[in-house]
Amino acid sequence: MLHGRSVFIRIFIGLFLLLSASTAFASQDTIKIALNYPETGPYRKEGKDQWKAAYLAKNEINAAGGILNKQIELVTYDTKSSAALAAKNAAQAIDNQGVKMVFGGSSSAVAVAVSKVCQEKETLFFGTLTYSTTVTGSEGRRHTFRECYDSWMAAKAMSSYLKKNFSGQKYFYITADYTWGWTTETSLRKFSGTEDKSVHKGVLTPFPSTDFSSALKKAEQEQPDVLVLVLFGQEMANAIRSAHKMGMKDRMQILVPNLTIGMAERGGPRAMEGVVGTLPWCWQIPYKYNYTRGIKFVEDFQKEHQRYPSTSAASAYTIMHEYKSAVERAGSFESAKVIKALEGHRYQLLKDQQVWRNFDHQSVQTVYVVRCKPREDVVKNKYNLDYFEIIDSLPGDLAAITRQEWHDVRRKAGKPTRLE
Repeated sequence: MLHGRSVFIRIFIGLFLLLSASTAFASQDTIKIALNYPETGPYRKEGKDQWKAAYLAKNEINAAGGILNKQIELVTYDTKSSAALAAKNAAQAIDNQGVKMVFGGSSSAVAVAVSKVCQEKETLFFGTLTYSTTVTGSEGRRHTFRECYDSWMAAKAMSSYLKKNFSGQKYFYITADYTWGWTTETSLRKFSGTEDKSVHKGVLTPFPSTDFSSALKKAEQEQPDVLVLVLFGQEMANAIRSAHKMGMKDRMQILVPNLTIGMAERGGPRAMEGVVGTLPWCWQIPYKYNYTRGIKFVEDFQKEHQRYPSTSAASAYTIMHEYKSAVERAGSFESAKVIKALEGHRYQLLKDQQVWRNFDHQSVQTVYVVRCKPREDVVKNKYNLDYFEIIDSLPGDLAAITRQEWHDVRRKAGKPTRLE
């Protein structure tokens, strides 16, 4: 009986050691990356596209051998577009899961909060859907990179179009009352020459918000030629539908400074018709300019998900591949070495060439101005998603904040003119 027990114990210990060894071996052969995105909340549609594209990139990279022979394991967290929750998620991902990189986003407040955590823990953070100038400006940090464009770049491209078509006309701004809204309105006023608020009036709306009737009535009273909706996600969709019902589109041009296909879809083809906005990427761009890798991404994404990818999907996908590229150039997962490999690096993936600028870690890139197509054109498309006509563009080096302007922003904020 005792002999039988000892044999059993030895077998049990052997199995335990084997399991432990295999677990350790598995952990040595994987690398964890955290996607911190809005699975729920007002930006959930943009968040879901990040998730889809991240897994598409992960599967591609793993099938090709991973990163430095390690397979990627994606760890996902729902931010609910809450800065506090996003920061908590990032800390847990780094401390408890040992992730080497965090990416994702939904609002600039979220991006700033996560950026602080990642800086403290010396972990790379890539902003995926964050447009406020503060993220790589006054709140810029050494461990933070932004792949999408910012409000400054969007405003520069939009103002170039506006000066050609709406010079000297009267504007009214309806703006979400948080970081992204403030910096976007400020940038657009600056470059469009509408800084005089006694002439070009505006109103701030609480974030989040669902009812924009009061703000739209104030806009109607001012009878502007141009109505600027500095709103995002579901908020923009709610506002544009209300404006359409009120007949405002017949009396003024409506602008949406930062536009996505998800926002247009939620607004609907009738309400969105004729609306002008900017974006860093949309699924039509690879086909229009014959960017082979971009076309493949669009077709792989639609094959798997039966719809076209959005701007946020393209950014998430690009971040995954750019992180792999930087780690392999560095020959290491160490953040300091990867940062050096990223700084100043030029890359081309889904559109024309972009560059990770060394002094602010902003991805400098072409910005596109688009106008939403007539309803009949949108609904001809098999997914009812052919919303955008590209009507103008601005190269990244003309759109982005200059080094001297960035230095001025940093000094004004009491920050060093070198990322730390």
